[in-house]
Amino acid sequence: MFAFLGVVALTLGLIGPVLLNRLDDYFRQQEEQSLQVRADGTARILRQFILLSVGDEPVVRTNRAGEEVLNPRVKTLLVDDNGLTLIANTVAQADINLLFGTAHQDTDGATIVDPDPDLAFTATLDTRPARGQAQDPAIPPARADATQVNRTQDWGLSVTLSNPYTSRASTLAAVVGLMLAMGVAALIVAMIVASFLAHRFTIPLTRLTDASRRLAEGDFSSRVPTDELATNTLELRALSVQFNTMADRLEQSVSIIRRDRDYSRDLLADVSHELRTPIAAVRTFVELLQGPAGEDEDARTEFLDAAAVQLERLDWLSQNLLELSKLDSGLVLLDLRADDVRGTIESAVEQSLATADRRGIELSASLPDRPVRIRHDPPRLGQVITNLVGNALKFTRRGGSVHVSAEPTPDGGARIEVADTGVGIHASELPHIFDRFYRGAEANEARGTGSGLGLSIVKSIVDMHRGTIAVESQLGRGTRFVVTLPRNPSEASGVAARPPLDGSTGEAPAAEAGQDQRFFTDSSAPGEPPSATLDHAAASSGHHGPADQEGTPSRP
Repeated sequence: MFAFLGVVALTLGLIGPVLLNRLDDYFRQQEEQSLQVRADGTARILRQFILLSVGDEPVVRTNRAGEEVLNPRVKTLLVDDNGLTLIANTVAQADINLLFGTAHQDTDGATIVDPDPDLAFTATLDTRPARGQAQDPAIPPARADATQVNRTQDWGLSVTLSNPYTSRASTLAAVVGLMLAMGVAALIVAMIVASFLAHRFTIPLTRLTDASRRLAEGDFSSRVPTDELATNTLELRALSVQFNTMADRLEQSVSIIRRDRDYSRDLLADVSHELRTPIAAVRTFVELLQGPAGEDEDARTEFLDAAAVQLERLDWLSQNLLELSKLDSGLVLLDLRADDVRGTIESAVEQSLATADRRGIELSASLPDRPVRIRHDPPRLGQVITNLVGNALKFTRRGGSVHVSAEPTPDGGARIEVADTGVGIHASELPHIFDRFYRGAEANEARGTGSGLGLSIVKSIVDMHRGTIAVESQLGRGTRFVVTLPRNPSEASGVAARPPLDGSTGEAPAAEAGQDQRFFTDSSAPGEPPSATLDHAAASSGHHGPADQEGTPSRP
């Protein structure tokens, strides 16, 4: 604010003297012109008065000695009758210096007076000046000549006016006073404007500073109040909006970092927990084999087979962890091709037919007659179908059925469904079935097989295709997974719309009396680490991974 006032004061201080100088020059020029006009008028008036006084007599004549002599009547008129003083006080309004002399014509025919210093008369102003006027010696004298042709002797007079009465000084004084008043008023207005601008600029900047300080101290929810942005200038408003945008992104980044940290910590804890059981089992088998049991051929064979199963599980767990890590980190790039998904589905179903036959489960597929062509990665999509079919086979009892179907969507995508008549999933556990290593409250022996990471891999692959996966389950009646994929993942602006499981309303069919039925869809944004982690872990006898071979863990 003080800097602004200083600039205003400096501007007034620089402009004031320049303006006064220009005004003084202007007034001086006006007074000089006025004095010259009065000098011309005084010369003409004096000539007329003298002519009326002397008539045809010569005004200036030359005596026998060759000296110029003034007519006595003129002297009487000017001096004795105070005629010159009267003209000085009324017409000239200045001191008069009057010279007489003879006149002659120059080469151009103009009549020129030759003033004689001995024929000089003066008159000084002796009347009081008008209000605001004073004698101004700064005005240079003004001269005017008047000549008269006479039959005896041409003559002339020269009038010089000096020290006139002018209002220049008073006018300048009034202007200076007005400028001072205007300067004071300008400073007051500048102070008010400066206070307003300081309030308008410093308060938003103070708020920005406070918000920045809180942000630096770790309060990532700190923002500039948006209800006051409209009163700011465009620049400060843009700065505040950009600050809030930066704070939002910073908060999101910190949230992601914290989530990833918790994610990694939980994953490490889960992996440690999962590894503890097979390692402890292998250690126990080794200790037993080092004891008396190692001498028994049947016991040694049994322990070695059991240890091999646990080692196979460890190997499969490590492979799935590596696969999931690559998917989550973005190291895996999809090889998108515009292919018919029916071939991918048929291949995945054929690979699981042998397992279905051994378990006594009917595995079938119904595909449309026309191609369902979308851009997808066939091996990765085959891995999704294989894992879902394997889960369904694992948790479906002998005599049950697993059915795979596909159909095109109205927007040109594909809808793939895997339904079984297995044990189902409890409603309270549906939101957690994609969590890594999730275990239901009522596990059975099937949960001991598989890697526990299958559904997380499925979820990651579906997300990479910009698709969605939904699940519907009823305890004791079975489970149905629905995967919806867009026509072209590169053109999808986000997560594709989730289709209704009943084909129309987007809600699961009503449950029968005594049945427990829920509908759940995972809503993690594509590209984020899936909120779910892996197998279709169920509660009562939940799904837990791809179908295993007889006695050995299965691979998706």
